[in-house]
Amino acid sequence: MYPFLAYKVHHVMVRDVVTITPDRPLSALDALFAEYDFNSVPVVEEGTTTLRGVITKLDLLAAFQLDPTHIVPPYEEIMTRTVGEYMSADPLWVPPELPLSRALQRMVEMRNKAFPVLADGRLTGIVAREDLLAALHRAARGEGPPES
Repeated sequence: MYPFLAYKVHHVMVRDVVTITPDRPLSALDALFAEYDFNSVPVVEEGTTTLRGVITKLDLLAAFQLDPTHIVPPYEEIMTRTVGEYMSADPLWVPPELPLSRALQRMVEMRNKAFPVLADGRLTGIVAREDLLAALHRAARGEGPPES
């Protein structure tokens, strides 16, 4: 397992990140979840890589919470609400140079499924549980991180 200690976030992160903007309707988010089976999607400013937040499947479900003081709106109406209304602003993130062992520790302690990766304030990738497990498997076979 010693090779795992040489891995950093940038060695395993996904660089081609699917994102959404805060003004998009929940129906667009739902379509992304259906297409990619992600658990979360980074929310960025339109036309930039500036991270504004993260929205999860749990956040989407929160839009459908029953409130005893209100009549439940129709499904179609809820799906027109915006991502910005339900996203978590100021999400936890990791830098690309963070040792993967530290990212693993944070993920377990905080029970997160993924972290956005930020460099110079810009979204440069995302690292998920699956990425960490794949690196652990490679390290168990004696493989160090790829050259980058």
